[in-house]
Amino acid sequence: MKDKKREDLAEEPGVLIREGLWEERWKLCFDRISQILEEPFGVPEFQDYFAKMADFWLLTDRTYRFVEDGGMQKASLEELQERNRALYADILPENYERSYANPAYAVERLGEELGALLSFLCAELRSLIGFAHEGRLCELVIRGELFLEVHAAFVYRWTEERRLPDGEEVRQILYWFVHDYADVATERRIRELVDSRDCFAVSILTESDLSDPRYLYRYGEYVGENELAVARFLAELPQETVRLMADTYTEGYRIGFEVTNKDLSRKRTVELRYRLGFERMMRRAVENFDRMGLKPTAHRAAASILYDPSLLKNGYYGGTPNRQYEFDHRDDKALFLDRNYGKRKLEVTRTAFEKYRAQAGGYAGPAVVETFGEKGFSPVNKPQSPSMSGEQNRLWVEYRGKAGELQRDYIPEEERSFTIIAFPVPEIFAGDGRRYRAFFEEIIRINTLDYRLYQRIQQTLIDTLDTAQYCEIIGRGQNRTRLKVNLLQPRDRKRETIFENCVADVNIPVGEVFTSPRLTGTEGVLHVSRVYLNGLEYRDLELTFADGRVIDYTCGNFEKEEDNRSYIYENILFRHDTLPMGEFAIGTNTTAYVAARKYEVEDKLPILIAEKMGPHFAVGDTCYSHAEEVRVYNPDGKEIVARDNEVSLLRFEDPSKAYFNCHTDITLPYDELGELNVVRPDKTVIPVIRNGRFVLSGTEELNVPMEEA
Repeated sequence: MKDKKREDLAEEPGVLIREGLWEERWKLCFDRISQILEEPFGVPEFQDYFAKMADFWLLTDRTYRFVEDGGMQKASLEELQERNRALYADILPENYERSYANPAYAVERLGEELGALLSFLCAELRSLIGFAHEGRLCELVIRGELFLEVHAAFVYRWTEERRLPDGEEVRQILYWFVHDYADVATERRIRELVDSRDCFAVSILTESDLSDPRYLYRYGEYVGENELAVARFLAELPQETVRLMADTYTEGYRIGFEVTNKDLSRKRTVELRYRLGFERMMRRAVENFDRMGLKPTAHRAAASILYDPSLLKNGYYGGTPNRQYEFDHRDDKALFLDRNYGKRKLEVTRTAFEKYRAQAGGYAGPAVVETFGEKGFSPVNKPQSPSMSGEQNRLWVEYRGKAGELQRDYIPEEERSFTIIAFPVPEIFAGDGRRYRAFFEEIIRINTLDYRLYQRIQQTLIDTLDTAQYCEIIGRGQNRTRLKVNLLQPRDRKRETIFENCVADVNIPVGEVFTSPRLTGTEGVLHVSRVYLNGLEYRDLELTFADGRVIDYTCGNFEKEEDNRSYIYENILFRHDTLPMGEFAIGTNTTAYVAARKYEVEDKLPILIAEKMGPHFAVGDTCYSHAEEVRVYNPDGKEIVARDNEVSLLRFEDPSKAYFNCHTDITLPYDELGELNVVRPDKTVIPVIRNGRFVLSGTEELNVPMEEA
C-alpha cells in the first residue's frame, strides 16, 4: 500500500506557494544535477567532489521516489538493509578516511578554506536521508538548489577567470542558505515539538507490525546491529515485561507532576524521545499517556544545520554510523555564526511560538528513553574541523540563553516536567545474547526497586544532612578528590529541609538525595579516574572549585593540555568561562552499583544510573532551574528550601547571568570514595560513608547488596 501523502506541498510552514511549485523546482534541480555527472571540470579534485555530491543527491531523490511508491512495504528485509547501508556507506568507519564528509580528507584534497566549506556542504546534503523518508520534497529541493549555486560559482569563476572562487564567496552562499531558511526550519521544529497532528514517527510506532523488523527502515535513520537486535529482543519479551517497562516510564512522568505540584490535567501533549528498536515499549507508553489525556509528539534528532544538530541526541534517532563524523561537524556553525544570524534565529523563533502559542501552552515536557552500552568513544581532535572563535563562543552562549528564555515565555518551566529511563543495547556484551538478556532483566529490576524502602533510608540520611554546615568528600587510593561543599541552613527544621528525597519519578531508577549547595565556601578538587558524560569518555577528569565555581580543569584524554582543556570547555562547560556547582547529591542505589560491577559495565553506564552509585556533583544550573518559585515538598511534608544558589538568585537583577542552560552530573563512584562526612556548625563530624560503605546509623541496609555480591 502506498504511504499517504505526508506533506502538503501547497503550503510549507511559513512560506505560501502555489500548487505544484516544489515539483517544478525539483524537476529543474534533477535535470541540472544529472548533467553534472557528465560535465568535465578543469580541476580534477573538484570535479570528483561535485560528481560525488551530485550522485548522492540523486540517490536521496531515488529514495524519496521509492518511499512515495510504497517501496518500504513491498521490499524484502535484505533489500531495505542494502538501501540503508548505501545511504550511509560514505561515512562508515571503513570508508570515512576517503570521504568528503571528513574535513581532514576534504581539506587535503580541496585546500584549507574551500575544503572545510565543501565538507560542511557534504554533511548538509547527508541530512536529506531522513527528509526523503518523510516525503519532504521541499527539503530535497532547497539543498539541491544550494548545491547547484555553489557548483555554479565554481563553473563561472573557472570558465570566465580560470580560477576557483575564494572561500568568502562560497561562505556567503552557505550563510544566506542558513539565514534565508531559518524561518521555515524553526517553525517546522516548533510545530513538531508541540503539535501532535501528523507525527511521522508516532505513526510508525503505533501502526507498524512490530514483529516484522522492516518497520525500522521506514524512519530513514541508520539501522545497525543494535537497533535490529533490540527490536527482536523486545519482540520476544513477555507482554507483562514490556508493560512493566512502559508503565514504570509513564508512571514516573505522572509522579513528576504530582510531587512538584504541577497540574498535568491542563496539558495536552507529551514529547517522546527514544532510540529505534524500542517501539514495542513506546507503543504501550503511548496508550498510557493517552489515558492521562496526552497525545504524543516526536521529532527527528537534527542532522541539518537548519535544525541545530548536537552531539546530544534530542528526539528520535537510530544508530550512529560513525561518531567521529558527528564530532568532526559539531562546530559547523562556526562557518557562518555572527550576531545577525543569532538575532534572526531569535526573531523567527518568537514568530513560530506565536503561531503555535496554544499548542505550546499544552506541552507537558519530554519523556526520554536513553540507551547505553556502546563501545566507548574517545574522539580525535582534527585541526581541519571548523572551530568557533572566542567571539563566536560568546555569541553562542548568549544566543542559547536568550533562546531558552524565549521558549520559557511560551512553555513555562514551572508548568512542565519530564522523565528519563535507560536500557542497554546488545553491543554492551558484544553479541552475547544470553548475558544481555540477564543484564536487561537486572536493569528492569533496578528500575522498579521498592521506592518505599529507599524513601525511608534516604530520609534518615536527610535528617542528618539537614544538621550540616558543610560536607567533606575525600577520595581514596589514586583518587585526588578533596572537596568541601557548603550547605544552606534551614531556618525551621520542623517544616523545612534542604535535601530532596528522590525516589522513582522523573529520574529513574530510584536512589539519591540532592540539594543546591551554597557556593560561597564551596571549594576543592573533584577527580574521577574515568567517566562517560553525554556519550564522551573522560580520563582523569579533574575540576577545581573556589566559592562554588570552576576555576581550573583538565583531563588525560589528549597529549596536549590545550586539547584537554578545549574538550572540557566545549563539552562540560559548554563554552562558558566558568560554571557553578549546581547540585550536590548522594546516590544510594547500591543494587545498581553491584550489578554494574558483576557485569563489568561500570564504564558503560549512563549518568542517569551512575549518578545513583555514589556522591555526584553537577556543574551548571541547579535542579530547580527556572522553577525556583514552585514550592516542593518531601514525602515527610517538609518544604525543600534549598532551591537557589547565589547565581540563580541573580535572576531578579539580570536573568542572563542567572542561568547557563546546562547541567552535567559527575559521579564519584563508591570504590573511589574514602570519606563523606557531615560537619556541623559546632565542628562535630558525623561519618556518612567510609571506604565505599554507608556507616550512618539507619543506612546500613544499603550495604547489603555489596556484602551479598
